[in-house]
Amino acid sequence: MQFDYVILGGGSAGAVLAARLSEDASVTVCLVEAGGGGNDIFIRAPAMVAAMISGRPKINNWALKTVPQPGLNGRRGFQPRGRALGGSSAINAMLYVRGHRADYDEWADLGAEGWDWASVAQWFLRFERNQRGADAWHGDAGPLQVADQNAPRKISRAFIEACGKLQIPDNADFNGAVQEGAGLYQVTQFFDGPRKGERCSAAAAYLLPYLGRANLTVLTRTMAEKVLVEDGRAVGALVRRRGRQMRLETRREVIVSGGAFGSPQLLMLSGIGPEAELRAHGIKVVKDLPGVGQNLQDHLDYILSYRSLRPDVLGLNPRGLARLAKAGLRWRKDGTGMFASPFAEGGAFIRSRPDLARPDLQLHFVVGIVDEHMRKLHLADGYSCHVCILRPESRGSVGLSDARAGSPPRIDMGFLTAPGDLAALKTGARITEAIMEADPMTPWRGARFYPHDGSDAALEADIRARADTVYHPVGTCRMGRDAMAVVDPALRLHGIDGLRVVDASIMPRVLGGNTNAPTIMIAERAAAMIRG
Repeated sequence: MQFDYVILGGGSAGAVLAARLSEDASVTVCLVEAGGGGNDIFIRAPAMVAAMISGRPKINNWALKTVPQPGLNGRRGFQPRGRALGGSSAINAMLYVRGHRADYDEWADLGAEGWDWASVAQWFLRFERNQRGADAWHGDAGPLQVADQNAPRKISRAFIEACGKLQIPDNADFNGAVQEGAGLYQVTQFFDGPRKGERCSAAAAYLLPYLGRANLTVLTRTMAEKVLVEDGRAVGALVRRRGRQMRLETRREVIVSGGAFGSPQLLMLSGIGPEAELRAHGIKVVKDLPGVGQNLQDHLDYILSYRSLRPDVLGLNPRGLARLAKAGLRWRKDGTGMFASPFAEGGAFIRSRPDLARPDLQLHFVVGIVDEHMRKLHLADGYSCHVCILRPESRGSVGLSDARAGSPPRIDMGFLTAPGDLAALKTGARITEAIMEADPMTPWRGARFYPHDGSDAALEADIRARADTVYHPVGTCRMGRDAMAVVDPALRLHGIDGLRVVDASIMPRVLGGNTNAPTIMIAERAAAMIRG
């Protein structure tokens, strides 16, 4: 089978690319996705994130694990990643956050010319259809619906009030002129039309309405095994579908969009990556590219959870499940209520030190108990608050477990290998604790899970015992022009023609915020570059 473009990976970036490139009826596009169609009830219903995120069972989730992390007491971290059209936008909390403007200027300073804020801002406005309408910071004519939450819990507003007690200002728009402050997150959710109240994943926004295009072939439940390279040019890919290997050939480009873990893994399986890593697994070296799999970054996250004295939160007990079932009926009727909630309703961007130019900590306030990524369940009504460090100094890597495409990659997050990360996270934990203990939270505040004596040693011990990802891995195929860069600022692979990487792996540094909206922006820009 031959196409103009073969896209390997149907996540947030791949879905956008397939839709945008196939708008040109003169070209043919093939999208390969290992997961399903991205339109089942678990994905459409926002509340079902609680069922998918744990990976028990693996519903639309790769449910990856890291190697033991010395900084986390030797624990193996958990890395849920979406396995369906739409990728992680199909299983995330739907939070729409772009990051700080200075983050993009920093990318440009690191060699990613043309990715400064002035250059990328227009792309966010183009793809956004914001419920609030168009203004200097938002668009209203794009495919991605961005909504205000239609029924936030009273406790989420109490959280914002509690932040105010610590002089954290109210902020009604984290994507506006100022990021710092506390408020309710906007979400990628349909706010009108027949899908009102449903998740607006990248696939739902861009791809699913156009699956009937004659020039677009979408192969779901199909595993990409290898990029084929001949005479220094990508000419196609080997994929496995229904137990049979297929060869997909391309007339123009192969585009790898497997994410921060999948993209470097696929490149290495194809003989592109650090020579020593390839030879260790018996893989013929096609291109020695030492930066593949390096520069892994993520937001390390620590959670404080409490029992709730009031029942207007999520509780996995008979009373709470009955409320949730009732909410499900309401959601099916009008798309509103708790079933439409992202659960991570409130949040804040704050600074650990007043001398910092931008926030370095992010809070996610959740109207339920979160423990070990929902893999450790509690029957009580409760609530939680995450705090993560936005600009970690620690770096990790992605390698191969073996030479088989179906095996999980070897993931080493390198959490807390840089001493400054622990100091920032401890400061964030103490700020978060003060917010949770402020007067506005009193009507809900019950016993705290995992209490400790408040000493510095006890806090450090609790962080090392429980902290883990908040699901924002990036950087493993970073763009730039130095020897460790994998792609250039046009996202073309160094040393191989006809091959690009388009996803969060190309970020030189992790942004100060959630990474889904920036990934969609990357794919929009890449599609425009490819189309010329």
